[in-house]
Amino acid sequence: MAEQHSFDLVVVGSGPGGYTGAIRASQLGMNVAIVERELLGGICLNWGCIPTKALLRTSELFHLMHRAKEFGLKADNISFDLDAVVKRSRAVSGQLNAGVKHLMKKNKITVFEGHAKLAGRGKVSVTKDNAPIADITAKHIILATGARARDLPGMEADGELIWSYRHALVPKVFPKTLLVIGSGAIGIEFASFFQTLGSKVTVVEVMDRILPVEDAEISAFAHKAFEKQGMVIRTKAGVKALKKGANNVTATIEQGGKTEDLIFDRVISAVGIVGNVENIGLENTKIKVEKTHVVIDKYCATGEPGVYAIGDLCGPPWLAHKAGHEAVICVEKIAGLHPHPLDTSTIPGCTYCQPQIASVGLTEQAAKDKGHQVKVGRFPFVANGKAIALGETQGFVKTVFDAKTGELLGAHMIGAEVTEMIQGFGIAKTLETTEEDLMHAVFPHPTLSEMMHESVLDAYGKAINM
Repeated sequence: MAEQHSFDLVVVGSGPGGYTGAIRASQLGMNVAIVERELLGGICLNWGCIPTKALLRTSELFHLMHRAKEFGLKADNISFDLDAVVKRSRAVSGQLNAGVKHLMKKNKITVFEGHAKLAGRGKVSVTKDNAPIADITAKHIILATGARARDLPGMEADGELIWSYRHALVPKVFPKTLLVIGSGAIGIEFASFFQTLGSKVTVVEVMDRILPVEDAEISAFAHKAFEKQGMVIRTKAGVKALKKGANNVTATIEQGGKTEDLIFDRVISAVGIVGNVENIGLENTKIKVEKTHVVIDKYCATGEPGVYAIGDLCGPPWLAHKAGHEAVICVEKIAGLHPHPLDTSTIPGCTYCQPQIASVGLTEQAAKDKGHQVKVGRFPFVANGKAIALGETQGFVKTVFDAKTGELLGAHMIGAEVTEMIQGFGIAKTLETTEEDLMHAVFPHPTLSEMMHESVLDAYGKAINM
């Protein structure tokens, strides 16, 4: 028999959007429940952002150890233990999962472990192992069920020979040869990880360039950098079929009107995501779904009164930090406050490959397509003292300004630690900073961040160190 409960707010899903929304609601005095069918922290913390960064940290150190001689150090017979690498990654996720549990308890949020489903106006039913455990009534319901990897028809991930990102996080074997289908952030991060540790990686991308959402110059630089590392990259190409063998996969790849069959130990499919809209009770509601994602307004409200949606379940960009920010906007609107709607142009995007990539705002081409006359600045890592001292001279910083108003339209970076640096431009865009503001800012020396300053100066013909 299901227990009966009543709350001001129930959140379905405990990823970065879900648990952030629950905490903010509790801070605002609401009686809050959260329902999670798997692990607190959701995909990002347990099977996405965090464990991949733990793996990539290992590959980064492995790469640096092989460069020990450059720094006057000696390191011989460098190798890795795949099981130990994976174990560390899982431990990092486990630690943060425990942290979310603590946050739920600290904020007096009731946690239900089970599968939630809308069950009528202001009602949610929760089941576990197909048995009812709770019937919840709530004034407000936030759907934060996230998304999952999209499968290619006939090439579905099986966890053995064909991997999704979840399988790639816990590999049972280390593939000597690896095919990665798709060159977005997920595909490129895994390609970078396995290539750095010694796999022979081939990346196939249907678009005319890798990392197609990035600025064209960044994509081109990354392409050359990856090829220099030994990665094989095929653009304007598609995988037409995958034929499984006993312990390998034969991929039929089409490029330039020609097809060929190549054999790989394993395949990673990274061709996008689909929203988790199934079996959550959307039927018989006014909630609209487009291309597997829930349609919301600027305050995350769906077409169904009292029901909201946030994060990867909704529209792009599909990023954890976007989900968390949406959650706060949604909850504060529910509470009667006056939050600003989300401006997606201020949301940074990061790819933790080697070299790292980060961006915010419009690419140069997108700015031109919107009718802006632009001023563009660039500054290379090789001209920065801190980068030279670190031995990290690969990369550059690019800034795009409106030529008439001086508005910062976009910033794009490739190189060491740019995923940390990009937030400076994120703040600048949020504050509607102009080139004059950035020029007058004093950047500490010696730092990589000085390149941000120099890139701005370069856009106006004032660069000092180049």
